[in-house]
Amino acid sequence: MNTLLKFQQGNAKLGKNIYTFSLPAGHSCPFANDCLSKADKLTGKLTDGPNTQFRCFAASAEAVYPNVRIARWHNFDLLKKLNSNESKDLILESLPKKANIIRIHVSGDFFNQSYFMAWLQVAKLRPNVLFYAYTKSLIYWVNYIKEIPNNLVLNASEGGKLDAQINLHGLKFAKVVYSPEEAEKLGLSIDHTDEAAYKTKESFALLIHGQQPKGSKASQSIKDLKARNIKFSYSN
Repeated sequence: MNTLLKFQQGNAKLGKNIYTFSLPAGHSCPFANDCLSKADKLTGKLTDGPNTQFRCFAASAEAVYPNVRIARWHNFDLLKKLNSNESKDLILESLPKKANIIRIHVSGDFFNQSYFMAWLQVAKLRPNVLFYAYTKSLIYWVNYIKEIPNNLVLNASEGGKLDAQINLHGLKFAKVVYSPEEAEKLGLSIDHTDEAAYKTKESFALLIHGQQPKGSKASQSIKDLKARNIKFSYSN
């Protein structure tokens, strides 16, 4: 039995110099709201949440690619039964040796405070590695906001149940927009490379992408972006 966690090298968007770590979308996202979607662990059947406005691209990938789903559940099944110190030790043992930059959670989120603390300790123990993450688990971040090391860059993923924490604590955030014009109106630059997530201190926008529910505003926006030849997605 493989008892180590599974990491991947970055995709077309991130580049091969960034390693990634993921958990199953939705199932490990306690504060997701606008983007809540889940792929069934066994069948891959996709289910949107009651307030879903745009479908999580990661959940769509799990529905289509069984190997992706299996790898993410492998990680979740190992971690959810561990305490913070045990999780920290397992993550450290599993970290890719050549990794200089690691994106925590292309899919999934910090599912409880103990797990968040594990990554916090990992970052402190590996000061030469840059870690970054998008998260809707803002309460865990806020609880330890003064203890976040410089090599752990967090981005509040707007559209969750705890969005009020963003303004309350002045958190850097990422917002999904439906068009370049919407981003411009909000005064946000659109990040196409993920560099804004780990290189800057400024909030930014992400252009809507991924498979969207039929008839939704998000689906219509995808059609409009295609018609205008605006790049909004990346290969696996």
